[in-house]
Amino acid sequence: MKLFYRKIGEGQPLIILHGLFGQSDNWNTLGKQFAEHGFEVYLVDLRNHGNSPHSDVWNYQAMSDDIYELMMDAGLPQNKSTVLLGHSMGGKVVMQFAVQHADLLAKIIVVDIAPKFHLPDNKDVMRALQAIDLKQMKTRKEVEAVLSQYINDFGTKQFLLKNIYWKENIETTNDTGTLEWRFNSKTILKEIKNVSQAIVSDYPCDIPALFIRGALSNYILNTDIDSIKTMFVRATIETIEGAGHWVHADKPKEFYQCVISFIR
Repeated sequence: MKLFYRKIGEGQPLIILHGLFGQSDNWNTLGKQFAEHGFEVYLVDLRNHGNSPHSDVWNYQAMSDDIYELMMDAGLPQNKSTVLLGHSMGGKVVMQFAVQHADLLAKIIVVDIAPKFHLPDNKDVMRALQAIDLKQMKTRKEVEAVLSQYINDFGTKQFLLKNIYWKENIETTNDTGTLEWRFNSKTILKEIKNVSQAIVSDYPCDIPALFIRGALSNYILNTDIDSIKTMFVRATIETIEGAGHWVHADKPKEFYQCVISFIR
């Protein structure tokens, strides 16, 4: 699948992958910062998210194959200096790609996710999405009102609302068109179990790997460290104090320094 991405800067290739319900825009600020300091940054929309195509097929193998196609089209494997960074779901895509194509990468960075099976903790979000019929909604406020019935966290609601846009429809008399989700809600609701799946490998992966976790998050536990280092034998685990699951948003300066120190 041909993924949508934006490329900024010049230098060492750095591909950044967002998490579930995210999009490349979530990484604009950090992406520009990396670009200003010697990186050719690829801000990617994974399949069924952002401006990338929608598909009924949605699993880590398919998403990894998409990244392979992107790298081939961009000519990135030629110098083998590419760094692949992913948060949460995007981090599992990074791991899946690395265990299959370590020879195409220089290093990987996985943000607040372990390779283990992990039950999704977004049941409230899933219930909210099931309750929303955008065809019956005329304003973002109406969507927000339904979200508020299921989700208390303000940040989560704003994160989801960022995925709503007006789609022009020449068949309607409505001047503003209709509201649509950027992500493929139908497939995500149907196949959400695929995001929980573990990443497995028959052989240890010896690519240099940095795992960054938030001290306030429970996605990478101390009990997960041995399994991470068994799969990625050159892995380093760094913990950022005061950060939750959204490490890069909670502590952007500390996150940036952690990434730069590892790459260079």
